[in-house]
Amino acid sequence: MKPNSGTLVINIMNGGKAEAYEGVYQCTARNERGAAISNNIVIRPSRSPLWTKEKLEPNHVREGDSLVLHCRPPVGLPPPIIFWMDNAFQRLPQSERVSQGLNGDLYFSNVQPEDSREDYICYARFNHTQTIQQKQPISVKVFSMDSLNDTIAANLSDTDIYGAKPVTERQPVLLTPTGSTSTKVELRGNVLLLECIAAGLPTPVIRWIKEGGELPANRTFFENFKKTLKIIDVSEADSGNYKCIARNTLGSAHHVISVTVKAAPYWITAPRNLVLSPGEDGTLICRANGNPKPSISWLANGVPIAIAPEDPSRKVDGDTIIFSHVQERSSAVYQCNASNEYGYLLSNAFVNVLAEPPRILTPANKLYQVIADSPALLDCAYFGSPKPEIEWFKGVKGSILRGNEYVFHDNGTLEIPVAQKNSAGTYTCVARNELGKIQNEVQLEIKDPTMIIKQPEYKVIQRYGQVSFECIIKHDSTLLPTVTWLKDNDELPDDDRFLVGKDNLTIMNVTDKDDGTYTCIVNTTLDSVSASAVLTVVAAPPTPAIIYARPNPPFDLELTGQLERSIDLSWIPGDENNSPITNFVIEYEDALHEPGVWHYQTEVPGTQTTVQLKLSPYVNYSFRVIAVNKIGRSQPSEPSEQYLTKSASPDENPANVQGIGSEPDNLVITWEPLKGFQSNGPGLQYKVSWRQKDVDDEWTSVIVANVSKYIVSGTPTFVPYEIKVQALNDLGYAPEPSEVIGHSGEDLPMVAPGNVQVHVINSTLAKVHWDPVPLKTVRGHLQGYKVYYWKVQSLSRRSRRHVEKKILTFRGNKTFGMLPGLEPYSSYKLNVRVVNGKGEGPASPDKVFKTPEGVPSSPSFLKITNPTLDSLTLEWGSPTHPNGVLTSYTLKFQPINNTHELGPLVEIRIPANESSLILKNLNYSTRYKFYFNAQTSVGSGSQITEEAVTIMDEGKMAGILRPAVGAGKVQPLYPRIRNVTTAAAETYANISWEYEGPDHANFYVEYGVAGSKEDWKKEIVNGSRSFFVLKGLTPGTAYKVRVGAEGLSGFRSSEDVFETGPAMASRQVDIATQGWFIGLMCAVALLILILLIVCFIRRNKGGKYPVKEKEDAHADPEIQPMKEDDGTFGEYSDAEDHKPLKKGSRTPSDRTVKKEDSDDSLVDYGEGVNGQFNEDGSFIGQYSGKKEKEPAEGNESSEAPSPVNAMNSFV
Repeated sequence: MKPNSGTLVINIMNGGKAEAYEGVYQCTARNERGAAISNNIVIRPSRSPLWTKEKLEPNHVREGDSLVLHCRPPVGLPPPIIFWMDNAFQRLPQSERVSQGLNGDLYFSNVQPEDSREDYICYARFNHTQTIQQKQPISVKVFSMDSLNDTIAANLSDTDIYGAKPVTERQPVLLTPTGSTSTKVELRGNVLLLECIAAGLPTPVIRWIKEGGELPANRTFFENFKKTLKIIDVSEADSGNYKCIARNTLGSAHHVISVTVKAAPYWITAPRNLVLSPGEDGTLICRANGNPKPSISWLANGVPIAIAPEDPSRKVDGDTIIFSHVQERSSAVYQCNASNEYGYLLSNAFVNVLAEPPRILTPANKLYQVIADSPALLDCAYFGSPKPEIEWFKGVKGSILRGNEYVFHDNGTLEIPVAQKNSAGTYTCVARNELGKIQNEVQLEIKDPTMIIKQPEYKVIQRYGQVSFECIIKHDSTLLPTVTWLKDNDELPDDDRFLVGKDNLTIMNVTDKDDGTYTCIVNTTLDSVSASAVLTVVAAPPTPAIIYARPNPPFDLELTGQLERSIDLSWIPGDENNSPITNFVIEYEDALHEPGVWHYQTEVPGTQTTVQLKLSPYVNYSFRVIAVNKIGRSQPSEPSEQYLTKSASPDENPANVQGIGSEPDNLVITWEPLKGFQSNGPGLQYKVSWRQKDVDDEWTSVIVANVSKYIVSGTPTFVPYEIKVQALNDLGYAPEPSEVIGHSGEDLPMVAPGNVQVHVINSTLAKVHWDPVPLKTVRGHLQGYKVYYWKVQSLSRRSRRHVEKKILTFRGNKTFGMLPGLEPYSSYKLNVRVVNGKGEGPASPDKVFKTPEGVPSSPSFLKITNPTLDSLTLEWGSPTHPNGVLTSYTLKFQPINNTHELGPLVEIRIPANESSLILKNLNYSTRYKFYFNAQTSVGSGSQITEEAVTIMDEGKMAGILRPAVGAGKVQPLYPRIRNVTTAAAETYANISWEYEGPDHANFYVEYGVAGSKEDWKKEIVNGSRSFFVLKGLTPGTAYKVRVGAEGLSGFRSSEDVFETGPAMASRQVDIATQGWFIGLMCAVALLILILLIVCFIRRNKGGKYPVKEKEDAHADPEIQPMKEDDGTFGEYSDAEDHKPLKKGSRTPSDRTVKKEDSDDSLVDYGEGVNGQFNEDGSFIGQYSGKKEKEPAEGNESSEAPSPVNAMNSFV
C-alpha cells in the first residue's frame, strides 16, 4: 500500500502469478470518529484459451439452400471479439444474404456457386491479452442443378427416369432464433440487442415492430442489414414484445421476443453527511429503486447495525435512520447497502456531532468595488454547529438590513440587486448561534459606469483619402481605462497607416481592404463598453450609375413530398435588379383558423430555391415567398396551392396558468387558451385539475370547453392549491402539464394590530409603532398597514373643527412609521389597520397623543395709523397659527434717512394680551421701519415688517419749497416700495405692491423658503407693472418674498411671508380660464387701447387746445395742483417758468390722497388692492362699478395716484 495513501498496488512484473491475487477486495478507512468502507472490488485474471482440436468435414450444399458455419470460440475473460477471414487475412464480404450473428456464427440465407471455397476461418481476438486465436478452416462446396443432373445422367441407363429439379424459390424460414417465441432479459441502462436471421430465396428482408407501441425514438438503431435491433440506455418502459418479420415475394415468417428489463439498484436519495450539534435531531435517508425492488441494510462503522454498539439516540426505520437528542458520542460513519440479484449500491454518510461557535471564513475588511446600478455580492462564508444565523448591518450603528432591496443567500452572501451611490460604505456580517457570536466587516465602493459619450460614426470615404473615428469616454476617476480598437472583431492590421490617438483612430491613405467595421472597446477592472461604426470605401463616382432596385417576386410555387408533418416547397426566383438576392422569406396562411393572415415560417439563403417545411397538424396551409436583397424586399409571390394536414392530439398545454380567488370561498383558475393552429385537431377542450396543497387529497378534475377560466366554489379562505390545465381534442390529450401554485380567495383581515405606541419626536413629527398581526389572521396576501390619524383640537384655541382624517400606507410587514406634517400644540388620534388584497381589517383602538408647542406664525396683520409729529399708533392681529400659548410680542423699529441708511434699533417687549400700542417721542417727518413678531415658550415666530412716517411741523412746512410736478405726476421725496401683498394657490402666488419713486423703474421679485439659509431666488418683472406671478412653487410650503428696483442699490421692500395651499386631487373651475370671460376681457382691453391711441394723437397735433389756453393763463405752468373735486391732474403746459402751488392743493396732513371720482380705477376690480390674480397676472374679480372709498391709512403713499389711475382719469 502506498505511504500516506489508501491505494493498494499489486505488481506481478517481477514474477508471481495473477491467479494468486484473484478475489474480492474492500477498503476500510478508520479514525476516532468512525469507519468508512468502499465498494467491493473484484480482481480476476484475464484468459485467452486455445481452440480445441476437432475434425471438420467439408460442407456440401445445394445451390439455394441455407447454411450455418459455426464458430464456437473458447470461453475467455473478457469474451473475445469474433470475425471471419480467409487465408489471406482478408475479411469475408457480408451482405443481406451472408452475415455474422451475435454468437459469431456465419449465416447464409441461401448459398450461391460463388460461395464455394475452402478457407472460411473464424478468428477470436482477446483484447486484454492482445492475442488472436483461429479456428481450423472450413470448406464449403456448392453444387448447382446443372452439374448435378450431368452426374446422374452418366451413371444411369437411358431407360431410367432422371433429372433433379431446378433451383426453386422458397418462402422465409428463421434460422435464429428458433421457434415462434423467445424471451430476453436485459438490465436497465444497458444496450438491448435482438437478432433475427432468416433463410429463403429470394433473400428475405427483415422488419422490426413493437407490439402495442412504437420503437423508442433517438435510441433505436438497426445493424447487420437490419437483422439486429439495437436499443441503447434501456429502461423499464422498453419492456414488451418485439416482433421481427422476414419477408420475400413468396411469403413471410415472424418471431416474437418477449423482453423484460430488470434493474440493478439505483439511487433515488443517497444518504448525505449530517452535521448536528448536541441535543439536535436529524435523519439519514437511503432510498433506491430497482427491479426487483432492492433490499436496504444499514451498517455503522462497517459493522451491521444490528450488532453494532447500541446508541439510544438512533432508531432504524426501514430506509431511514432517525436521530433524537444526539450526543457527541453519536458521531459515526453509516453505510447504506441497497442490493438485489443484479447488483448493489453502497454509500457512506458521516454523522458528525459537533458543538462549535461560529467562525467567519471571509477575510476581514475585504474591499468590494461595483459599478453603479449593477448587483453587488458581499460574501460572509461561515461555519459553526448549530448552524449559525446570519445578519447584516450597514454602518457602525446601523440597523439590521431587511426589505426587498436586499437578497440574503443561504451561504451568508448579501446581494444588493441594484447598487446605488448611497449603497457604499461599511457592511457588518454577524454570525451567531447558542455557543457564541462573531462579526466581520467588509467595504463596498460604488464606481461610476464607463460611458462612451461620443461614439464612432458611419463613414463613407473615397479611395486614398483619410478618415478618423472618434471614441470619447467618461469614466470613474479612480478607475484606469484602456481603449482598444478592432477591425471586424479582430486586431488592427500591423500597418503604419493606422494611427491610434487618445480618443480617436485615424486611417491614412485608405484602400479597399480597409473597408469594414471598426469597434472601440473601453475596459476597466470593473466594466467594459464598446461602440462600432462601419467604414465604406468607394471609388470615384461611377458613370453611368447602375440602377439598383428591389427584386421581382418569385413565381411558379410548387408543393411536393407531402407528409403529415413536412412538405417540400420550390419556386423560381424573379429578376434580382442588379442587387443579388441574399435570402428568401417563406410565409404561410392558415385558411382554417386565420384566413387572410400571413405568418412568418422560415427563411433560406438566396442561392436556395427549395426548402422542406415543418408542418403542424390540422392546419390548411398556403405558402408564399418574398425575395430580399440589399435594397429591400420584393412583393410577395402568388400563394401556393392549399394543403390540409391531418389532425393529431395537442403538442402543448395552455400557458400562464394562474389560480386567484375572487371571493373568500372560491378559486378562479385562468389560463391563456391555445391558438387555433395549436389545437392540432377539432374539439379542443381543457382538463382542469386541482387539489389543496400540503393536504393528502386526490386531484379533482373537470373537462371544460375552449374557454379561459374555471371557478371552483366552496373552498376554504386563502389556502394554497396545486393547479394544472391540460389540453385535449378529439384525438387525445397533450403531454402531462406542469403544476402551478395558486390561492383561493382572500377575506378581510380578522385582527387589528396590537400594542400601538406613539413617540412624539417634535412638534410636527411623530413615530408610531405596532405589533404585527399573526399571518394566519391576515387571510390573504399581506399588503401592509394603514395608519389613520386626525387632529382632534388645537390646545391653544380649544376649538374643534371639521375632522379631516389622513391616511399613511406602509408597504410590507413594517411595524413602524413616521407621521409628518403635524400641527404643533394639538391633540391627535390615530389607529392602525392591516391591509390585504381584499381590503382593510378592523381598526386598532384609537390612540391619543399630543404635539408640543412650536414657534408661532407671523402676526396676521400690522397697521400703523394716526401719525402725528412725534407718535404713531400700531395695531396688530394675533398669529393665524399660534402653535402654542403666546407669551409676548416683540417690536423692533429704527429710523431710515433719505439715503436709506438705518438708524439705531429699538426693541420693546409687549404682553401677549395687547393688540395696539402708541409709540411716542418720535422724530417728526421721519420714516421708521418696524419689525414685529410673536413668541411662545419655544421661541420667536416669523416677523412682519412695515414702514411709516411721522408728519412735518406746520411751521417748518411753510418755508419748504413744494415738490415740482413733471410728466403729469407729483415726484415723491424718495423712492420706496410698500404694501407687498400675496395671494397664494397650490403651486403659484400672485405678488402685488405699491411703488413711489421715479418713472420707468425696472422691478424684480426675490423669494425663498421661509426659515431656509439658501440664497434668494430672483425673477425679473417685465415692464413697470406692479404685480408678478411666481410659478412652480411647492404645495403646503411657507415662502418669504420681497420686491426691489434695478439700479437703486439696497432699494427693496420689506419681507412678506405666505404659504401655498395643500395639494388637492382636483381643482375648482377658475372663471379666468373660461373662454367667454377671456373674450370679454380682451374686448375691454382693445377698447381702452383704441381710446388711448386717439388721445395721444389729439395731444400731439399742432394748434392750441384747451390745455394750451390754460398754459397761457399761468406764469408757472410746470407745477399744477391736483383738482380737489375729482383728484385728477391739472391741464398740461410746456412753459418753463415756475409758480407756487395753488392754495388748497397741498397734500393733506394725514398723508392721504382722495380718489373719489375715478371711474375706472384698479381698485374697483374685486377686492381693491387685495384683489386676486390668475396665474398669468390677469384680474379675476368681477367689475364692481363705482365705489365709495375710505381714505388711505397713515402708512400709505402721500403722493399722487398711480400712473395707471392717472391715465384712466385722463381718459
